[in-house]
Amino acid sequence: MQYYLRAIAILLFIILISCNEKPKQKEVIPENNIKDSIALAKDSIEKEDKEKADSTIVLTEENAIPFLFEYQKKHKQSKVKIYTSMGSFNIDLYENTPYHRANFIYLTRKNYFNKTYFHRVVKDFIIQGGNTDLKMTSDKRDSIGFYLLPPDTRKGHKHTRGTVSMPSSDDVTNPHKLASPFEFFIVTTKTGAPHLNGKFTAFGMVSSGMDVVDKINNIKTGEDEWPMTNVVIDSVQILD
Repeated sequence: MQYYLRAIAILLFIILISCNEKPKQKEVIPENNIKDSIALAKDSIEKEDKEKADSTIVLTEENAIPFLFEYQKKHKQSKVKIYTSMGSFNIDLYENTPYHRANFIYLTRKNYFNKTYFHRVVKDFIIQGGNTDLKMTSDKRDSIGFYLLPPDTRKGHKHTRGTVSMPSSDDVTNPHKLASPFEFFIVTTKTGAPHLNGKFTAFGMVSSGMDVVDKINNIKTGEDEWPMTNVVIDSVQILD
């Protein structure tokens, strides 16, 4: 009998405690936070979709210019930092050479330049980067596509010291001097290279780290102007 009375007493005690507990309040998320979260999610989805589209397109002579025309409107970045095995330097890309600027930003976002070389060095003249003797570089080019860029030489940019420009072949097969989109060169001579004006598209300028560019320009090369020790572009970072 005492056992049952004790059990009933314990049961009543538990019921009384339960009744005294305050119900948990439901967490209310402010409406502004909800809207911000939705906006962030939407931006993230749109960015992911755009990057997927960028990764699947293969550029050709027919679609490269229309693609870059749209790309330059959406991607306004104009400052990059180039990390090399000999140090780093910054480049400001010109806004009024939109196809060449957009092309450089596009290739940077595709990580094309990573692990390419400054493969041509002419002392007191230029350093040229964006190529290697490795199969992986040609594989990267194949995946991005085959295309050339038309010259854009009437914007008033001269080939002064520190100018970043785009090379093109100088032969009868390329009378319009269409540019190779995968490479670039930097003028190092103190007096500039005025004989290049009007022939090649200057699309940027080294804004800091010219001492690193000069260091690369002084490296020993073979007769083919290829450095005896590879100068590797480790990565290119977009700064804005």
